[in-house]
Amino acid sequence: MIHQTRRRLLESRVWPHVQTPAQYVGGERNIVVKDHRSVRGKICLGFPDAYTIGMSHHGLQVLYSLINRRDDMCAERVFMPWPDMEALLREHEIPLYSLETFTALSDFDVVGLSLQYEISSPNVLTMIDLGGIPLVATERTMADPLVLAGGPCCQNPEPMADYFDVMITGDGEPSLPIVCDLWLQQRDRYRRDDGTFADGDEGKSQRSEALAEIAKELPYAYVPRFYEPQYADNRVTALVRTRDDVPETIAPSVINDLDGIPIPTSPIVPYIECVHDRIAVEIMRGCPHLCRFCQSTVIKRPLRIREVETIVQGAMESYRNTGFNEISILSLSSSDYPHFEPLVIRLHEVFKPLNVNISVPSLRVNDQLRTLPQLIGTDRRSSLTLAPEVARDDMRAQIRKKIKNSDLIEGCRAAFENNFDSVKLYFMCGLPGERPVDLDGIVDLAEDIARVGKEVKGRYPRVTASVSNFVPKAHTPYQWNGMQRREYFRWAHKYLRSRCRIRSVTVKCHDIETSLLEGVLSRGDRRTGQAIRLAWERGARMDGWTEYLDPSRWWQALEDAGIDVERQVHDDYEVMSKLPWDHVNVKFGRDYLVKEKGRSTVQLAAMADAV
Repeated sequence: MIHQTRRRLLESRVWPHVQTPAQYVGGERNIVVKDHRSVRGKICLGFPDAYTIGMSHHGLQVLYSLINRRDDMCAERVFMPWPDMEALLREHEIPLYSLETFTALSDFDVVGLSLQYEISSPNVLTMIDLGGIPLVATERTMADPLVLAGGPCCQNPEPMADYFDVMITGDGEPSLPIVCDLWLQQRDRYRRDDGTFADGDEGKSQRSEALAEIAKELPYAYVPRFYEPQYADNRVTALVRTRDDVPETIAPSVINDLDGIPIPTSPIVPYIECVHDRIAVEIMRGCPHLCRFCQSTVIKRPLRIREVETIVQGAMESYRNTGFNEISILSLSSSDYPHFEPLVIRLHEVFKPLNVNISVPSLRVNDQLRTLPQLIGTDRRSSLTLAPEVARDDMRAQIRKKIKNSDLIEGCRAAFENNFDSVKLYFMCGLPGERPVDLDGIVDLAEDIARVGKEVKGRYPRVTASVSNFVPKAHTPYQWNGMQRREYFRWAHKYLRSRCRIRSVTVKCHDIETSLLEGVLSRGDRRTGQAIRLAWERGARMDGWTEYLDPSRWWQALEDAGIDVERQVHDDYEVMSKLPWDHVNVKFGRDYLVKEKGRSTVQLAAMADAV
């Protein structure tokens, strides 16, 4: 059931006047289009970034496939429009629409948005507003869709709490269908005989009662309107429930059997080039390691795997349905998959005759790395990507990343011997206790790898050290630590670049203003939502793209909203302090994080004494 009138208007007035119109027209291979009159529930899955990013996100394909397997529901897609597209939609009074049927977001039963990156928060407001939905959750009635959030940014839901009805932590596969079913039941309950809903205060009150039913029934469904933060000294002191029948804390949604969750074997094939133009198969969820800096390893617990033949069969079916010539096996640390070598051998056995490349994007640095290049190398693959994070053994003990430089260097030697011609290394700067020698180590390690490459290949290979600015994230042992200041990062970046002596070695440092804003938003409380709205009202759009980011707009919005950036981002928390995200539970919980924080403090003191 395609909205033909809207489509014709887009064809005549909008698409000819925007860049890359193919991202807005739908109709791609493997999309699912259902007649809305034949389904009970209509779900629109949104990604608050450009089509090229959203279509590369594996989770969107998984949930799209999961919902569309049901005969009584349909799932459609929507992405953040670029500013030229947004301007024309507003000029012609066309609401933001789904790519499958050109249905306005306001006409769906549920709109689910994946919150992957804090800097994209204004995009969320654009999509809600442009879709014809009241911006603030408490202004909606039962006539409006349920606005649902998931993704890693829900680990601290407070900065975006005012704009969502329900926020989910944990795995989306078990939770999304259940939340949708419950919401549809509530809509049926409050729908009038003529199919309409009450408006005004009555409609808002009905919506609150409907949301309370979801909050009471689902331990992983956080409904922010029922929780009121209290503040003192510019920090949260408590989060008080306004109803006794909703839970005090929120538990994560968890899949116990990943192998039992069907692989999306008919992924949508985009019309335009995306960040990842390939088949993606998740082989493992979770990580066996407990690195102190890593939020993902905390929120994706416990460790769950898929069987080798499940992966191979899913990859083959996806290949037949798409024609992609590359398959990427996904997890937080693919080489820690317990059957990694048999899996890669089997994939090469099946797909090499078809000229399909096997990509392994997340390799762990360990003794296995010495044999991996021979295992994963192909004629097409030329670059090895690794994440040592830091370059010295005592700092690695501090962050709990148990790797050795000797393994990394010998792994790179094996890569060069197997026709790899470049290496990319991911590091962090600004970690707790960081010293100049830790920065020295980054350049020294990169240059040591370059020298090994010259020994093997007779010339220096390209070695890139990509250095990110550390942001202490919720639910990690570093959540109590403040973030380094702008001046430190400027000094550190300059220092790193000044130490490079080999021309083929490049140090690339992440943008400091972007990292600081990420820190503000990821560590904020509910008041931060007002700053997000101010930045959005003043034009913040697509700020995850450097060419669109205006940091001064953000710093002014934060100041005007009364946010004490120094307190929020750079000051440490006491271990017993109330944190804005304490009501969100993770596996092992706060007690484990407190113990790890204590161990970290002892190690930092020993490191300082050793210098």
